[in-house]
Amino acid sequence: MTVGHDARASSLASRLARLGFTEPARAERLLATGPLADQAGEAWLLDALGAVADPDLALTGLIRLLEADPEPDRLVAALAADASLRERLLAVLGVSAALGDHLARHPEDWRVLGDGGTGLPDAAELRAELLRAVGADPDQAQPRAADAGPGALDALRRAYRRALLALAARDLTGQATFAEVTGGLADLAGATLEAALAIARAGLPDDAEPCRLAVIGMGKTGGRELNYVSDVDVIFVAEPLQDEAGALRTATALAAALMRACSETTGEGAIWPVDAALRPEGKAGPLVRTLESHRAYYERWAKTWEFQALLKARPVAGDRELGERYVATVAPLVWSAAQRENFVADVQAMRRRVEEHIPAKQADRQLKLGPGGLRDVEFSVQLLQLVHGRADPTLRSPNTLTALAELARGGYVGRADAAELDEAYRFLRSVEHRIQLYRLRRTHTVPDREQDLRRIGRSLGFRTDPVGEFETAWRRHAREVRRLHEKLFYRPLLVAVARLEPGEARLTPEAARARLEALGYADSAGALRHIEALTTGVSRRAAIQRTLLPVMLGWFADAHDPDGGLLAFRKVSEALGSTPWYLRVLRDEGATAERMARILACGKLPADLLLRAPEAVAMLADDEELRPRSRSALLTEVQAAVRRATSPEQAVATARAIRRRELFRLVAADALGLLDIEAVGQGITDVTAAVVAGALDAATAAWEAEHGRALPTRIAVIAMGRFGGHELQYGSDADVMFVHEPLPGASEHEASQAAHTVANELRRLLQLPATDPPLKVDADLRPEGRQGPLVRTLASYEAYYRRWAHVWESQALLRAEFVAGDPRVGERFTRIIAPVRWPEHGLTEAEVREIRRIKARVEAERLPRGADPTRHTKLGRGGLADVEWTVQLIQLRHAAAVPELRTTRTLAALRVAVAAGLLDPADGDTLAEAWRLASRVRNAIMVVRGRAGDSLPTDLRECAGVARFLGYPPGRTGDLLEDYRRVTRRARSVVERVFYA
Repeated sequence: MTVGHDARASSLASRLARLGFTEPARAERLLATGPLADQAGEAWLLDALGAVADPDLALTGLIRLLEADPEPDRLVAALAADASLRERLLAVLGVSAALGDHLARHPEDWRVLGDGGTGLPDAAELRAELLRAVGADPDQAQPRAADAGPGALDALRRAYRRALLALAARDLTGQATFAEVTGGLADLAGATLEAALAIARAGLPDDAEPCRLAVIGMGKTGGRELNYVSDVDVIFVAEPLQDEAGALRTATALAAALMRACSETTGEGAIWPVDAALRPEGKAGPLVRTLESHRAYYERWAKTWEFQALLKARPVAGDRELGERYVATVAPLVWSAAQRENFVADVQAMRRRVEEHIPAKQADRQLKLGPGGLRDVEFSVQLLQLVHGRADPTLRSPNTLTALAELARGGYVGRADAAELDEAYRFLRSVEHRIQLYRLRRTHTVPDREQDLRRIGRSLGFRTDPVGEFETAWRRHAREVRRLHEKLFYRPLLVAVARLEPGEARLTPEAARARLEALGYADSAGALRHIEALTTGVSRRAAIQRTLLPVMLGWFADAHDPDGGLLAFRKVSEALGSTPWYLRVLRDEGATAERMARILACGKLPADLLLRAPEAVAMLADDEELRPRSRSALLTEVQAAVRRATSPEQAVATARAIRRRELFRLVAADALGLLDIEAVGQGITDVTAAVVAGALDAATAAWEAEHGRALPTRIAVIAMGRFGGHELQYGSDADVMFVHEPLPGASEHEASQAAHTVANELRRLLQLPATDPPLKVDADLRPEGRQGPLVRTLASYEAYYRRWAHVWESQALLRAEFVAGDPRVGERFTRIIAPVRWPEHGLTEAEVREIRRIKARVEAERLPRGADPTRHTKLGRGGLADVEWTVQLIQLRHAAAVPELRTTRTLAALRVAVAAGLLDPADGDTLAEAWRLASRVRNAIMVVRGRAGDSLPTDLRECAGVARFLGYPPGRTGDLLEDYRRVTRRARSVVERVFYA
């Protein structure tokens, strides 16, 4: 017998261990010797215990309940017969030691779990139940408890926990949704406050002045999203029936007694503290105020955080009609709070202060206040509600998840982001509930004991590795919450929307027309048509546009051409159609929408570029994306595209599309002040070099495909002028020379013909009609200009420069630089021209006079007829030519002796000239300033007009656009003209002294 008994015991202990008992030997003893001895081996009991979060805790609680119950056999029979009762009771006992204690004190309360239904009582039923528990009539206008003594307080606590028990059972068994649980807890809190108020009335003296008193639920109580153990935030509002002072004394006595009735500890414990600190002036202010006193305070003195708190205000007890009037009174103030100065910044600062005050030892385990916690979700939702809810009443729910769903439905938050936040919030709140249920204590800190973590994990459905799976899920949700909080809560769009008047944010036709005219739109009717086209309808795209456009209208107006910017925005939006990322990026990603508006409205060039490549909007989200790409990266991309193409035309079309995209990147960065003029010039030069190299590859491949053999020569492209100087501008041609070297065994005639064919094909491909900006390749700086051959051999160039080179050709070669083709040919060409452009003995006096003569002739003959020399950026007084010829003369005279002068770049050579003592530093600064300003003006002209120009526009609107692009405030166009004339006049003075001597 002993052997059989030991075997059975061993078998039961093993089974208990498999079911999740952490102390199977102890559980076995309890089953064998306690009130469940007859059921110890029954599957219904063991399987039910094994299904709960903590089987050991559940078994202990069940045995205590049976030992306290005067009819334990009845309960055991009920458990054996009723699976629903069994599931609920054991689920509660397996999570909550506190509710187990309650059942041990009041064993008959298990019957509230055995009704077989899954429905929860509504707010009215809970109110009636708790009022009857304290002896009050639920049908009275002002219910009064039978007495205000300890018996009423105990009865209230027992009724509260009995209702809490029923709710927790349905929560833990999945028979109630998250919203039903949190709403039920809030309704139970309201019923408890009503019963506590009835007890308070019972304690009033007979001669107390009558009054009306409403209890306003705040925080999670007001939002119907309460947790199991929390301070219940309230505000008390009174209305006298006769004498105000006496009525306020009565109301204050009632409020204080209500708070004590909930928070005092009796033989049945306490319920929860009632916190009235959210009232006007906080704890320093009177506990109760009249409605008029509340209104006066909020209109004159309230701080930003108080309006955020009032968002959740809801009558929960006392005089409902007065409570509704209170909410109706404060609502307009809540939904206009976002117009307060620094509103968004204040809310953001408040969230940061909350984080800063979290004790360091709790920070990484805080569910509520820490980074990635519940407050991150709640603050994000509330800020979005307060900003956008002024114009959109659908967003005004006090409930976090309801408001989040409406924010997603209205397009204010991305659907995926809203779904992530919703899931994370439900998870974190469920964890909070499980932690609080254990001891019914107010805590938001995840415990670190493995036993506690195991119970929490199993209660949430993690069974394979409860602790590890729970920790992983919690950290993942916290990371997502923090990421989305930072994305939504610090979104720049919020600040801009908050500054709008409510009528402006609604974007009604009347408000939009008035605003368009006030902002300076020239064609308000046309602008209205664009707005209607973008915002009409019930689609998500239209909803997001209704959020964006009220703000973007102002941003368009901050630039030169708001009408053009709005039109371009409409076209880009229509071109991208249903592209999922487009509007999401504008709404969510940093300052993208503002950047896009300002860039599109600054002129025709960026609008044209973006319309042909609307996907480039994505690069506006990040400064790093607007950084110019390196020449090597561009060359790799272009050459890969050329190799994939099926024809030369397709190859170069792809290369030109890359150029278009990169030009937009540069224009955007330039417009946003992220690049100086040297970086802009370098960026345009790099992309031009990559495209020329790609076109050369395509032209070469075409020749080889046609002839069925390799090209019989090696070709190099030499950049000249601004191209060679890394100083290209948005409207610049690419000045080049072509040089080739026949392969061994190839005839020079055949090689030259092949080189000519390839060079001509390169030029043709780059100028084919297309939606992309053409790139004109100009070879007029070659020997003999247009009269000379387009391509020469290395030997031909060497012979020509040795015998025939003029001084102006030496000057032109100063900026010659290999950019594409065969690098060996390019390097040999560079060696050939070195003594020509950097003469060993400098220049003779005759050569200096010749350069001066040519410069004077250019000034006299090439300046367009009627052009104002004080406005012409290239050939005018103190313009680009003046500065560049002065620098180049210094290079020709001194580069042989000062090797650092052997650069193709104007400003670099200027800096060397100053450092070498060849130019006075002040003169160097003057020339550099003039060169930069003239270059920036030329670029700005191209941006504004969409076509190149050399003179500051005489058209006032265009000139204003140039000024705005260069950073001048509205109405200060004259300052640009004055500055330009002053700077170039000073530069011309230097040129006359240094260049003309």
